[in-house]
Amino acid sequence: MFSHFDPSIITFLRQLAANNDKNWFAEHKQEYEDKVRTPTLAFIQQMDSWIKMISPHYEATAKKVGGSMMRPYRDVRFSKDKSPYKTNVGIQFKHEIGKDVHAPGFYLHIEPDNVFLGVGTWRPDPESLRKIRDHIVLKPDTFRDAIQHSPFKEIFELEGESLVRAPKGFDPDHPLIEDIKRKDFIAVSRLHNEFLFSPNLCEEVARKFGRAQPFQSFLCAALGLRF
Repeated sequence: MFSHFDPSIITFLRQLAANNDKNWFAEHKQEYEDKVRTPTLAFIQQMDSWIKMISPHYEATAKKVGGSMMRPYRDVRFSKDKSPYKTNVGIQFKHEIGKDVHAPGFYLHIEPDNVFLGVGTWRPDPESLRKIRDHIVLKPDTFRDAIQHSPFKEIFELEGESLVRAPKGFDPDHPLIEDIKRKDFIAVSRLHNEFLFSPNLCEEVARKFGRAQPFQSFLCAALGLRF
């Protein structure tokens, strides 16, 4: 039964960052399996029951392909950096309707000296973005409570890109205009590497995700999704 990650996952990711090429990865494929993918899939499997406690409409899927663990390969088609592999592990617990990374979800990012939890929706499509903005106008107090209540604010901070000006059709003087201008509705809790080695890691992750329930519930309501 999974209890926590081993420091070797961080060690391997550091080595991969220093040797990011196909030949090195092929020579160390078994290390990747043993130190990264196998424990990550075990973590995801163990998280399933915890995620369901937060919301029965989110999923933890422990599959090598198409599950909660994101692919290790970088999309280099439009990038000057042609390094073939991601030097992090991305784990996303998506809403049951989610088909891609833009749907509302809970997220764990594992990278040396850049470990964090994320909640919310990253780069929602224009229609979804409009729905979220409209819902803020319709339910300003609910949104304000979701992002300002102490359990959330103590560990999460809203991040992402925003428009310079108020979006078309929205009052530039609205009290929550800075939030309405957001293009991402994500919140991040930044952690130390050592967090991954905590006993009962799944419970600790679930406790932190649980603090974002009002925020996730607001986004789901805006998008007409069950929470």
